Amino acid sequence: MGTEDVLADSKHRMEQSIESVDRELQAIRTGHAHTGLIETIKVEYYGTTMPMNQMATVAAPEARLLTIQPWDKGALSAIEKALLKSDLGLMPANDGAMIRLAIPPLTEVRRKELIKLVHTRVESGHVAVRNVRRDAIEQLRKQVTAKEISEDDQHRGQDQLQKLTDSYIAQIDARGRDKETELMEV
Repeated sequence: MGTEDVLADSKHRMEQSIESVDRELQAIRTGHAHTGLIETIKVEYYGTTMPMNQMATVAAPEARLLTIQPWDKGALSAIEKALLKSDLGLMPANDGAMIRLAIPPLTEVRRKELIKLVHTRVESGHVAVRNVRRDAIEQLRKQVTAKEISEDDQHRGQDQLQKLTDSYIAQIDARGRDKETELMEV
């Protein structure tokens, strides 16, 4: 395994970190309804736990409304319980056939709390990317010790790795800024 393999693996793992941050940021509630808000909420049904999007159709028919149409009507109460247990702070309205979630506008205090949460999620993304960099640097050191690559190759690899790391951290920061902007819209 050479320097290129280590860099390719690192790039792949950093991309996975960004995807994870995207999912976490998408789950943070803004004043607008979007299906990503609840699709991954885990619902316990008949002894198994599964994400909402695997047991119901989730739609956003209006700017401040989500509808959840379970494929099995018996799942309505389980979905309702999962929504009440989630940290979204939304009250589900169950009409016997579907669940409606009205998304109220955010208060200023709640916006500030959510922005802090965005910062936390962004920082965890930074840590994940830096951990990938650390692991890759360790792999390069082991390869030098095993005489698989030269020290010059190691230094070139570390420079490329740092550029890669900086690039992915900048992408995470941009996503965090976008989410902050979205949260501040009234």
